[in-house]
Amino acid sequence: MDFIVLGVLTALVLYAIIVYNALVTLKHNVSKAWSNIDVLLKQRHDELPKLVEICKQYMGYEQETLLKVMEARSAVAAAREQADVKAVGMAETQLRVGLGNLFALAEAYPDLKANDTFKHLQGRISELENSIASRREFYNESVNQNNIRIEQFPDVIVARGFGFGPRELLEFSEAERKDVDVKALFS
Repeated sequence: MDFIVLGVLTALVLYAIIVYNALVTLKHNVSKAWSNIDVLLKQRHDELPKLVEICKQYMGYEQETLLKVMEARSAVAAAREQADVKAVGMAETQLRVGLGNLFALAEAYPDLKANDTFKHLQGRISELENSIASRREFYNESVNQNNIRIEQFPDVIVARGFGFGPRELLEFSEAERKDVDVKALFS
């Protein structure tokens, strides 16, 4: 009888160790995925002032659009520094809307569109946007796996016992998904 109890206890301890290690892996995958996004956000953060400066030279009276882009850039940076995923999502939405407006306005400035530096920066920022979207997908999948695992029975017992908690998805608002109203920009 003692061997049976000892065998069951050993099996439970081994199971708890396996679950704990799986939860640690998930936690670190979420952190790694966030770090990947953070690197891209930083790179784009560094490119935006250059883009705005080039646009200022051609778009003298479009200062409001340029100001909104820089304000949104600052909001993203502040949210990144605080590792506040929800705030990053909201600030990213504003930044993406601002960039969409900026690129739409650039259509009215043929000299700006023809500028090699502008074309390079626009392409670079577009590449970074695509990479951020891809990494956001990976991050959200990692968060989803983590959140499911810490709620499943019997893993929830180990998760609560060792303080594993849910993580927040990186979501952007509906405003980002809408097309830019170019007509409204020029009225």
